Amino acid sequence: MNGILIDGLSFALPLFIMAIGGIYCEKSGVTMLAVEGLQGFGAFVGAFAAVLAAGGFSGSSQVPFYIAILCAAVGGGLFALLHALLCLRFQANQVISGVVVNIMAMALTAYLTKLLNRLLFGATSDKFVLTVSYRFTVPGLSRIPLLGAVFTNVYPFEVIIVAVAFVAWFVMYKTRFGMHLRACGDNPHAVDAAGRQVNRIRLAAIVICGALSGLGGICFAYSISANFSASIYVGYGYLAIAALIFGNWRILPTLGACLLFGFARSGGYKLVQVLQMPSSYQDLVMILPYVLTLLLLVFFSKQNGSPRALGEIYDKGAR
Repeated sequence: MNGILIDGLSFALPLFIMAIGGIYCEKSGVTMLAVEGLQGFGAFVGAFAAVLAAGGFSGSSQVPFYIAILCAAVGGGLFALLHALLCLRFQANQVISGVVVNIMAMALTAYLTKLLNRLLFGATSDKFVLTVSYRFTVPGLSRIPLLGAVFTNVYPFEVIIVAVAFVAWFVMYKTRFGMHLRACGDNPHAVDAAGRQVNRIRLAAIVICGALSGLGGICFAYSISANFSASIYVGYGYLAIAALIFGNWRILPTLGACLLFGFARSGGYKLVQVLQMPSSYQDLVMILPYVLTLLLLVFFSKQNGSPRALGEIYDKGAR
C-alpha cells in the first residue's frame, strides 16, 4: 500500500499543477487545450538548461535540477504567448489554436533536441539525459501508519508543487486579481465596466498556465524517465484537462481527481507485480487513468459548471 501511495503522489502532483494552470486559463474565459504542448516545451527548455548547467557542478549536485525547474516554468510561460497571440490578438478559434500549439510543440522540441545534441554535444540522440533527482524521507512522520507514506521517498518537486499550488489557490480566491480573473470567465463586460482590461487579465492567465504546465512537464521528466524525450507527450496534458473538468474548475476537487488518476496508475502497476504478470501488461496498465477519465466524464459531465464566457472571443463593443 505504501508503494501505491508514494508512486501515486509522484504522478498526481505534477498532473495537479498542470490542471491548476488550466483552471487559471479557463476561469479567465480562454479555452486551454494546449496544456500538453506547454508541458512538453517547458520540459524541453528545463532539460536543456539542466544539461548545460550540469558541466559546472559535481555529479551529486542538485543545482541543475532547480535550474531546470525555473527554466521549465519560464519556457512554458513564454511558449504560451503563442496561444495568447492567436486567441487574443488575432481572435482565432481557441480550440484550434490549442491543437496547433500542441502539434507545433511536439515537432519543434523533437527537432531541436536532435539538432542541439548534434551541434553542442556531438551525439545523435533524441533525448536529453537528466540526473536522477534525489528523494528524502521525513523522520518521525514517515513512521505514521499509512499516512507516513506521504512523507517517505519524497521528490523535492512534490514540496515545490504543494507550495505553488497553495499560492495559486490563495491568488485565485483571496486576491483582487483572482476575483477579476474569475469574473472575466463569467461576465467580461462587467470587468471592462469596472475599468479593467479583459485581454490583459486573460494574457496573464495564459502565461500562468504555461508556467505551471512547464513545471509539471519537467517534474514528469525527472520522475518517470530521468530524461527529456518524446515520452513527455503521452497524454498527461489531456489528463490534466480531464481532471479540471471533473473537478468542476475548482482547485481542491481537481486535486481529488488527480489523486484518483495517480493511485489508479500506481495501483495498476502494483497489481501486475503482485500477480506476477508479464512485463508487457505494464504498458496496458498505463491506460487505466484514461479509462477512469472516460467513466467519470460519462457519469459526471452533466454536473459540470464551466465559466459562462468560456471560449467566447471578447468584443468590447458587443453587449
